[in-house]
Amino acid sequence: MRIILDGHIHSKYSRATSKDMNIRNIARFAKVKGLNVVATGDFTHPGWLKELKETLKLSPFEGLYQPAENEENVYFMVTTEVCTISSFEGKPRRIHHVIWVPSLEVAEQISEALSAYGDLEADGRPTLNMEPPELVERVTEVSSDNLVFPAHAWTPWFSLFGAFSGFDRLKDCYQDMTGRIYALETGLSSDPPMNWRVSELDRLAIISNSDSHSFWPWRLGREANVFELPEPSYKAIVNALKSKDNRRFLFTIETDPAYGKYHWTGHRSCGVSFPASEAVKLKGICPVCGRRMTKGVEERVEELADRPAGYRPEGAPGYIHLIPLSEIIAAALSLPGPQDRRVWNIYEKLIARFGSEFNVLLDAPYGEVEELAGKPVALLLAHVREGKAKIEPGYDGVYGRLLVDEVLGETGKRVKGTLEDFF
Repeated sequence: MRIILDGHIHSKYSRATSKDMNIRNIARFAKVKGLNVVATGDFTHPGWLKELKETLKLSPFEGLYQPAENEENVYFMVTTEVCTISSFEGKPRRIHHVIWVPSLEVAEQISEALSAYGDLEADGRPTLNMEPPELVERVTEVSSDNLVFPAHAWTPWFSLFGAFSGFDRLKDCYQDMTGRIYALETGLSSDPPMNWRVSELDRLAIISNSDSHSFWPWRLGREANVFELPEPSYKAIVNALKSKDNRRFLFTIETDPAYGKYHWTGHRSCGVSFPASEAVKLKGICPVCGRRMTKGVEERVEELADRPAGYRPEGAPGYIHLIPLSEIIAAALSLPGPQDRRVWNIYEKLIARFGSEFNVLLDAPYGEVEELAGKPVALLLAHVREGKAKIEPGYDGVYGRLLVDEVLGETGKRVKGTLEDFF
């Protein structure tokens, strides 16, 4: 059975998150997206945990839940994200971690254990005064089935390898608990090839999740993990990750890392950004105002890499770069954004024909997309599939931007029809 999992999202109890981020909306739009397993997020928040108990029921598959009021064929994995605050070598470290657990009962036990370290009601992603290895120990002593891994590992702030408060080595962060870390989340501004350049990460499963703060499908599932499993149970998913078996853990769905908000080094206030090689020459100083720029993920990877670009570990699961369908439509038609009603009208036509967004992005024939959405949309979608889409890289909190003029100027060129044509 093909499983598409988004294993890190947030609820309405997290800061800067849609107040309509509830189980009903998450399940509805996960189905539209094409996800069949999705995270609950935020189980450490007492209010959300109460809602999860009221709105979810056990599914036929061990360790997963489904909405109590409807049958969307969408299953929920119980998850949360926490921030640990500690000090290492005289420098404060604020690191975000994702926690997966096999049941709401286990989630309640972990919440009770972690309540001694911070106010769990303050935010869906609580801040805990504890060191990362202590977090791992407390979580895994509740159950060996629990999984802890670093969230958005390369983001400049609040991450394992973050330029401002992170570490240079996995072991520096998790110390004697490093052996209990089995996965690493790429974040939007990095992808597997960037992580493969750091040999220390070889034993980890490189995974991707949306970290979504909204149920809309241009956020939910924008990054995900694809498995081939007998059934979508919690243990089957976790075991596939731990084993890194590329017959079970097939590939990740990634936004192109240039699309992320921190790919290049730059300074938003001055509107300047630079690739790693140029940023190093500038010594990280903005040439406009003379202040320090926000170091991008590309530059940070170059600092820690001990392998050349293009290296791939033997047997590593694959990946594919995609852009959310709504954003492809908006860019192709020069519309303000994915929330525009005209974008949504075309989006709904495509979903009605092909069943889900991933079906459109991965498999829909070019001719049928053109028939429903027009040539510009079909042409840009084909370029995204083929890996030919050009992106102006994001930097310092600014998302990257699809560059469409060259693509939409093409006429009469044969465009391939489905995903299989590109491999």
